[in-house]
Formats: sequence, C-alpha cells, structure tokens
Amino acid sequence: MAILEKIRSRSLILILVIGLALFAFVVSDLFNNNAFSSTKSNVGEINGNPVSREGFAQQVDNLSRQYQGRASTLQIVNQVWNQEVRMTLLEEQFEELGINIEKDQIINVVKSNPQLASNPAFLNEAGVFDAGKFVEYIADLKANNPMAYQQWEMQENALINASKEQSYFNLIKAGVVATIKDGELSYKLENDKVDFKYVQVPYSSIADSTITVTDGEISAYIKDHKKEFEGDASRNIRYVFFEEKASEADVAEIRNEVEALLNKSVVYNNATQSNDTIPGFAELSKDQVAEFVAKHSDVPFDTTYVAKAQLPTQFSDTLFNLGVGEVYGPYKDGETFKLTRMMDKREGGNVKASHILIGYEGTGVNLKENRTKEEAEALAKEVLAKVKADEDFAALAREYSEDPGSAFSGGTYDNIFPGQMVKPFNDFIFDNEIGSVDLVETDFGYHIIKVEDKYNVVQLATISRKVIPSEETSNELYTKATKFEMDAAADPENFGAVAKESDYTVRPVNSLMALQEMVPGLGEQRRLIQWAFNPETKVGDVSRFDVTGGYAIVQLTRKIKEGLMSVDNARALVAPIIRKQKKAAQIIEANNGKSLDELASANNVTVKTATDLNMKTPSIAGAGREPKVVGTAFAIEEGASSGLIEGENGVYMVQVTKKNPAVELDNYAPYATTQRTTNRGRATGAAFNALRENADIEDNRADFY
Repeated sequence: MAILEKIRSRSLILILVIGLALFAFVVSDLFNNNAFSSTKSNVGEINGNPVSREGFAQQVDNLSRQYQGRASTLQIVNQVWNQEVRMTLLEEQFEELGINIEKDQIINVVKSNPQLASNPAFLNEAGVFDAGKFVEYIADLKANNPMAYQQWEMQENALINASKEQSYFNLIKAGVVATIKDGELSYKLENDKVDFKYVQVPYSSIADSTITVTDGEISAYIKDHKKEFEGDASRNIRYVFFEEKASEADVAEIRNEVEALLNKSVVYNNATQSNDTIPGFAELSKDQVAEFVAKHSDVPFDTTYVAKAQLPTQFSDTLFNLGVGEVYGPYKDGETFKLTRMMDKREGGNVKASHILIGYEGTGVNLKENRTKEEAEALAKEVLAKVKADEDFAALAREYSEDPGSAFSGGTYDNIFPGQMVKPFNDFIFDNEIGSVDLVETDFGYHIIKVEDKYNVVQLATISRKVIPSEETSNELYTKATKFEMDAAADPENFGAVAKESDYTVRPVNSLMALQEMVPGLGEQRRLIQWAFNPETKVGDVSRFDVTGGYAIVQLTRKIKEGLMSVDNARALVAPIIRKQKKAAQIIEANNGKSLDELASANNVTVKTATDLNMKTPSIAGAGREPKVVGTAFAIEEGASSGLIEGENGVYMVQVTKKNPAVELDNYAPYATTQRTTNRGRATGAAFNALRENADIEDNRADFY
C-alpha cells in the first residue's frame, strides 16, 4: 500500500508519528534490500571451485526471462544453484575418468538428437541428415550471425554435457548387476507366504500423559542419532499482524454509494456550464448503460450472454428471472456490492455440442494418420454410422477425433455462444434441435456433430464495487501498527505483554530457514527472512513489514546455529519416539510369559488372523506396516509362537498357522533381470546423491537473494 496515502491526514500529531516511523522504515529498508550487501565475493564454493557472483546473477537473469514471471526469484536461484552443483561435481568425475566429447564427435551427438537431426536445413535430397550441410550451416552462423552462433554454442555445450552425463551414468549402470541368486531372493520375498494369529497391544492403550520424557533422554537420543539431527541454521520469530480491512462504516458507505446509483442525480456539465440530470440505473436507455457502468463500476460492462449455471449460486434464481430493464440490488457478493440490470434474454442462446473431427492433408490439423480428403470423408461417414448406431460418442471421440481441444473430454464443448465456432459448425448447432447428429464440412475437415443441449441465456449489466478500507481506516491502522512497533521496540523483553495490553494476538513461528520464502500466516516474505538472518539483526530486535493485507510487526526471538539440533527444537520429533519405547517396555514387562490367549485376555483385546503376508510388502490389514512382526513370523516354525515383539504400532505376539513356500522355479533369470533393471534405475540418483553428500559445499545464496 502506498506510503503517500498514509500521510494525508489533517492531524499534525499523526503526521509527526508517521514521519518518524517512515524515517525508521526507510533506513531499515536499506538493510532489508541489501543496500549494505554481503562482503562475500562468491555465491558459493563447490569442492574449492568458486561460483562467481556475476556469472551466477547472469544465469538467474537468463532463466528469469525464460520463466516470464511463472516462478519466484528464489525458486529460480535454487534451480540455478542446483544446476551449478550438479555440473561442477559431474565435471570433476568426467575429468577424473577421462570422459570427453571431442569436436569431431559433435556430429554424432547432433545426429542422435531427434529435434536437430530432423531439421530441414540439415537434410539432403533424400531427407537424411547430412553432416556437410550441418557444418556449412554452423560456419555461416559464425560468419554472418554472431548472436545466433552464440546461442548455438550454448546449445552445443548443453548437448556435450548431456552426452558426457549419459556416458558417465552408463558406466555406473554397467557395474550394477543382479545375480540369479538375487533373482531367486526377489522371487521368494514376494511369493513366500505366511498365515498367523496375532495379538496387538496398541501403544495408544497407555495414555501419553502417564509417560515422562526428560530433556536428558532427548539429548542422549540426539547424540546417538547425530546424522538424523544435524540441521542448518534457523531463526525463530513472533509477530503481530495488523489486518487492513474495511470498517463497518466503510461497508455502509460503499453500500450507500451503490444504492444511490438507483436514483437520479444532478451533476455539473463543464462543457455547457449547466447542471445535467442523470437518470438512475434502471431508467437509463440501453445505449447509456455501458458508459454508466464504466463510470461507476470497478468492472466494465460485459456484453457476453450467460447461462443460469454461470451466475453466482446464491443469486442465480433472482438474477436469471429479472424482467428486461429490471434492476436487482444492491446485494453483497463476497467482498463486493453489486447492482444488476437485465439487458436481454435469449432462448436456446448457448449450445452444448460434441464433435469428432476427421482432418486430411492440407487442413493444418495434426493427423493421426496421413489421408486424402476422399479418405477423410469415407472415414467420417463410417464414424457417423457408428454414432447413429448408438455407440459411445465419447469413446469414439477419443479414438478418432483430431481436435486436441476436445478429444480427451469426449469431444464436448459447453456453453458455445453464437459466432464462437466456424460458420458451418455454428449454423448446424444453432439451427437444429437437441439430439440432432450429422456430418458437417469445414476448413478443418469433417465433423460428426451431436447437439447435446441448449440453454436459455441472459445479458446482464452489473455495477460492481469492491469493499475496501477508507483512507481514514487505513490511516488509523497505520497509526496503531506504528505505535505498537515503537512500544515493542522500546521494551523488547515484554513484546508479548505490550501486545496483550492492546488485545493483539502474538503468533510465534519457529525454524525459519535462510532460503525460505513463505512465513506461516503471512505468505511470501523474503525480505522478512533476510532481516531475520542479517548479522546486524539481534535477538529481541523489532521491525515492521508491509505484507499482503496489512502490516506485520516482527520480533526476532532466537538464532539457532548450524549443527546438532537443540533439545527444544528436537523435542517434537524425539519425544514421541522415546515415549513409544517406554510404552513398549511397560507392555512387555507387564506381559512377559503370557500365552497368546492370556495376552489378549489380560489387555482386553482379541486374537486376530492375518493371511498371505509376504516380506516384500510386510503390512498387516488393520494394523499397518509391521516389518519386524512379519519377519518374526517367517523366522519361526509353523505352529510355534513368538515372544513379545516391539512393533511400529504396538507390542505383538504371533502364532504361525501356515507357511506357504513359493513354488521352486527352473529359472530365476527373469526375476534377476527385473531386479537388475530396478537397481540400475536407482543407481543414477544414488550416485549423484553420494557425490553431493561427500562434496565440500559452501552455500552463500542467502547473502545475496
């Protein structure tokens, strides 16, 4: 919201308050927008290779132009960074292994690229890729079109890198094998089956409130599982949100302004230097409506005819049944007050129709198969016969239609208005009754058309005024936010108490990350995150941020360094794990030595059965995934019972009732092949992840973006 709007108040005191706050805001804004930017010269380092600030910024700029606003700056920054990491780590591998694509191999790389190899500029008279033509074309670019040649060099480098990557990962895949024994194991894991009776004593049978988890226990768990709890630096904040919304007085004022448009008004005409009487909305002639709406509405007059289903559900009956010239309103639709006038009505004005398009060479249609006009007509008549024989129209459209806009939706277009389709199509659907089916020819080919439905439609003129805060309301909110900011900054240790005095709600947000964009409750707030991570920002500092729909007065409450998570931060993750372990220990101690039936009776649960379980998908119906329980069942003999098993969702005891070993096969090669394919499919991602985990990466993105 524009700051100038905030200083229009007639009150001297308000101007002084806002002026001082504005000065503070501008100064802080210089910091927030990196006017005092990072002293680091590089965006990062990857195994000692610097990622220069200038080169990185250029890549971000290039990619931003490609996305044309479809991605945020930080999303683009992250994509460029990931590409940079990938390229650097893989280039090191290429160099170490001697993987390279020489210039004389570029031709083969180009030939293997379908898009380039099929380029007409590179084909000979027989339609085959001609290396000589390709070389001649590139040489001409270099001599006569330096910009295009530069683009080609970028594409060439991308092709070379892609080819080197393929060679590298092919080497890795070649080393991934699966033996016949692996195939046999895979087969048996899936096809060995076991049936058993079991008792589950769920952990939920013990109330969480009865289990105490100490800070010492959490700390010990973190130390024993360091890798799982190594975290990046983060920040905790809390904030008070001042929402800019219309007051009751603002709402009433806008309603009154809209309602006044129903009545005549007198306005001074500068041209004639006299007063003019302007009719009310309902009294205007038709040719005056568009200008009147344009003058008084946030949304211009829309001449489109609409069906009842397209009107706001709450008001559709009333609006659709208005007489021509009649006005309804003012009425509140969401956050908007409206007046609506019926301009015109048409019976059967919009049509729902389905069609199947059969094109032929020369129509510009993307054909499923090459065909002449005569062949297209013959096929269209064949399909028409199927439609008339009551075959499923939607299925026929998916099979035959060459209209990409409707084929997969069963060939249907809804709410077609006059003139929307080409004339022969338009004439057929508007001149024929519902249910009519026939063959129509247009410049696109042959259409089998079915008229599905017709709707009565209306033309409405609507004056729409959004309910927005008045200048007075906005100024009042700004003053409140500014006063709270100053009070909180003066007494930062009592941020919550200061908020409570004015009945403001304080909202805490924990574990904000340096490259995060979204702040819960506030949406995308990159500037806020930068402020929280700025070395100059101290714990307890308070700052104000313009956010969508108002202001947020934010306090930094904690800085958390990179490394092992603190007990407080890990508590939400670790406490449930320790609590479950303690419950398991209690259940096991209380039930040691019991039989299956005794265990069920003592814990007021029933003995259940599970059948056809295997090791590949160790889930028990009604109990969830329990690999340890299913594995135990496979490990004991038929008829035997297990001891107490600490499972995922409770403590179990099983009694195996039947084992069904898989039928022995003469050859497990197909299973070995499948396993090898699966393993190789995972190898590429696993190999790169291993390179990244073992790389020495310094990431300074958050200092620049």
